[in-house]
Amino acid sequence: MLQPLQHPPTTNKYIWCSRNLPNTRIDVADALRGIAVAGIILYHSVEHFDIFTQEPIAYTLPCDEMVGKVLAWLLSGKMYGIFAMLFGLSFFIMNDNQQQKGRSFAGRFAWRMCLLFIFGLINVAFYDGDILMLYAVYGLLLIPISYLPSCAVWCIIALLAIQPVELICLLSGATVDHSTLFEIYEKTIRLHENGTFMENAINNLRYGFELNLRFNVFSGRLTQLLCLFILGMQLGRHRFFYNEGHNLRTWHAILAISIPVVIVLSFVDFGVLAPWLTPIYNLFILIMITSAVVSAWYAFQCVRSALSHLCFFGRMSLTNYLLQSIIGCFIFCGYGLACYRLVGITYAVLIGLAMVIVQYAFGRYWFKNHPRGPLEGLWRKLTWINIGNSSSER
Repeated sequence: MLQPLQHPPTTNKYIWCSRNLPNTRIDVADALRGIAVAGIILYHSVEHFDIFTQEPIAYTLPCDEMVGKVLAWLLSGKMYGIFAMLFGLSFFIMNDNQQQKGRSFAGRFAWRMCLLFIFGLINVAFYDGDILMLYAVYGLLLIPISYLPSCAVWCIIALLAIQPVELICLLSGATVDHSTLFEIYEKTIRLHENGTFMENAINNLRYGFELNLRFNVFSGRLTQLLCLFILGMQLGRHRFFYNEGHNLRTWHAILAISIPVVIVLSFVDFGVLAPWLTPIYNLFILIMITSAVVSAWYAFQCVRSALSHLCFFGRMSLTNYLLQSIIGCFIFCGYGLACYRLVGITYAVLIGLAMVIVQYAFGRYWFKNHPRGPLEGLWRKLTWINIGNSSSER
C-alpha cells in the first residue's frame, strides 16, 4: 500500500479531504482508455461514421447482422462511457495535485475545457458525431461538484444513474420531441453521401454540437455521461484504481454483482420502459467491462502483459480520437473513398481494425522520442501557459 507523503498539514479551503497521497500514473486506467478509444474506432466503422444509407451496399456477408448486434451490445455507448469516467478521474488527479500544493485548479481547468472545446470544433469539421465539445461543457460542472463532500457526491451519482429525465417522462406521461434531431440527421447523411468536404465541414460546424446534444437526450446519455464524469472523479478520490487496501476485493464484488444483473436484463423485454431501462442496462454492461478489466489487470500478470500494449494507445487518446475522425470519414464519406456504399458491417469492422493497427503503429513510433502524444503535449502546454514549471504530471 502506498504510504502518505511527508507534506506539512494544509489548511487550503479548496481541499475536500487532503490525505497527501501521491497520484502516480495509473497504468490500468491508460489500458482502459486505450480499450475505449479502440472500441470507439471499431463501432464508428460499424456505423460507417454516421452514414446510415438507404442505398444498396456492394459487398456484404451473411454474418453482418450478427456482428452488428454483438458489437452494438459490447461497444455502443459503453466505450464513450468509459472514456467519460476516465475523464473524471483525470480531473481529480490534476485537481488534487494542485490542491496538495495549496493552489486552486478551478480557473486553469475551465481554461483547459475551453481548449478541449476548440479541439472539438476541429474534430466536428470532419466527423459530425464529435463528443469533445460536449465533454468540455460537461467537464465544467465538475468544478463546483468537486467542492462537495463525498456523501453529497455519491447522492448526485445515484440520482443521475437512475436516468431522472427518462423516469420523470415515464411517470408523467410527458414526451420529448425528437423530430428536429431526425431532420438534422437526414440532411447531414445526404451531405455525407453526396456533398463535398467543404459542404460537410460547414454543415457539421453549424449543427454538430446541437446534433450531439439532441442525440444525448434521445439516447439517455444526457445525465448518464455526467454521472460517469462524477463517478470517475469519485473513484479517484477514493483511489479505487490503485491496488491497495481492499480495492481488488471491491472490484471482484462489483464484477460478481454486475454479471448476473446483465444476464438477467439481457432476457427481459423492456417494452414501454425501454427509454428508461436501456441506458441503465448499458450502464451495467459498462460497469461489468470496467470491473472485469481492473480485476484481471491486478490479479493476473498475463493480462497485464497483454493489455500493457494498449497503455500508450490510451495515453494519446485525444490524438487517436481526432485521427480516427479524419481517416474514417475520408474512407467512408462520399467526398473520399465512399466506402459507405461498398462494404457491409463485417468488412467495415475489418477496416476499423486496420485503422486501430495503423494508429497503434504510429503511437509506438511517436513514443520512442516523446513523453506524450502530439495533441496531448500541445493541450498540456496550452493548459499551463505562463505557469512555467509549476504544472503537475497527470
